[in-house]
Amino acid sequence: MANQETTASMLTERAQHLLKVLVECYIESGQPVGSRTLARTAGLNLSPATIRNVMADLEDLGLIVSPHTSAGRIPTAQGYRLFVDTLLSVKPPDSLILQELQTKLDPDQDAKGLVESASSMLSAVTQMAGVVTVPRRDQSALRQIEFLPLSERRILAIMVTNEKEVQNKILHLEREFSPAELRQAANYLNEMFSGKGLGAVRDSLLRDLDAVRADMNRMMVSAIELGGQLFSTQDEGGDNYVLAGEANLMDYQELSDIDKLRQLFDAFKQKREILHLLDKSISAEGVQIFIGQESGYSVFDDCSVVSAPYAVDGRVLGVLGVIGPTRMAYERVIPIVDITAKLLGAALKSRN
Repeated sequence: MANQETTASMLTERAQHLLKVLVECYIESGQPVGSRTLARTAGLNLSPATIRNVMADLEDLGLIVSPHTSAGRIPTAQGYRLFVDTLLSVKPPDSLILQELQTKLDPDQDAKGLVESASSMLSAVTQMAGVVTVPRRDQSALRQIEFLPLSERRILAIMVTNEKEVQNKILHLEREFSPAELRQAANYLNEMFSGKGLGAVRDSLLRDLDAVRADMNRMMVSAIELGGQLFSTQDEGGDNYVLAGEANLMDYQELSDIDKLRQLFDAFKQKREILHLLDKSISAEGVQIFIGQESGYSVFDDCSVVSAPYAVDGRVLGVLGVIGPTRMAYERVIPIVDITAKLLGAALKSRN
C-alpha cells in the first residue's frame, strides 16, 4: 500500500484521471487504449501529443504497458492496484440483484445449500467463478449423536449440529457392538459434549482416548473409541469450498490459452492454492483484492480474486469470493462480494 501511495503522489491530478479513464476503457472493451480514444473519452481539452507524453510517464512508472501488437496501452497489475486503491468509484448493486441475492440465500436451507447458493449467485451476477468455503467445522456445535448397527462390523453414526444440520457417517469397526452398547455410547457422548464446538469435542475425544484409556470402564472406552473414529473422519478432505461458474472464465480472451486454462482448472481441482489464498482473508476485515502475482501462485498470475470473510456474531466461519481476469469490473464486483458475505452470515445466523 505504501508503494502505491508513493506512486500516486508522483502523479498529477491529470495523470491520475487519464489512468482512471484508460483502465475503465480497457475493462469495458478489452482492447488496448490509444491516445486518440483517451482524448475523446477523458473529457479534457488536451492534444493527442500531451496525452502521449502522459502515457509515456505512466508507462515509465510501470502502470501501463504497450502490447507488442498494438500502439495502445493496457494496465499492468500495478496499474490496476493503484486504480483499485485510490481511483475506484464503487457502484452499489442494482436493487434487482440485491433482491435476488436475498431470495436465494434463504435461511431455511441447510448450511451446504446456503454455501452452494452463494457460490452460484456470485458466478451468475458477475459472469465469473464464484467460490465459497464451507463453514469451519470448529464453529459448529454438537447437538446429538446416535449410532445404529449395520452389517459386517459397520455402524451408521448420525450427528446433529446447530439444530438443523444432520451428518451421516458409516464407521468400520474392529469388533461387533451390540445395540445396547451403541445406545450407552451415544448417551455418554451426548451427556459429555452436547452444545460444545466440534473442534473442541474432537480434541477432547482423541486426547482422552490416549491419556486415560487404562482408567476407564469398558463402556466409556467404547464411547470414546466410537466418538474418536467419528471425529477423526471429520478431517478427511480438510477444509473445502464450493466453486461455481469456472467455465465462465473460458469466455475471457486473457484466460483462453489452453495451457493456462488447464493449469487453472487443475488448481480448482486440487484446491490447495485457492484455500491458502482465501485463508489470507480469514482474519481481514472487509473485502480483500489479490491482483495477478499478488496471490503468490503463478497459476493466478492473469487473474484477480476479490474475497471477503463471512461471520456470525463476530465469529468468522469462512470466506467467499469471485475469481476472474484482472480485467474485471471491480466497481461492480467489490460491493457484490461484500454484500453477499453479509447476507450469507445473516442467513446462517437465522438458522441457528
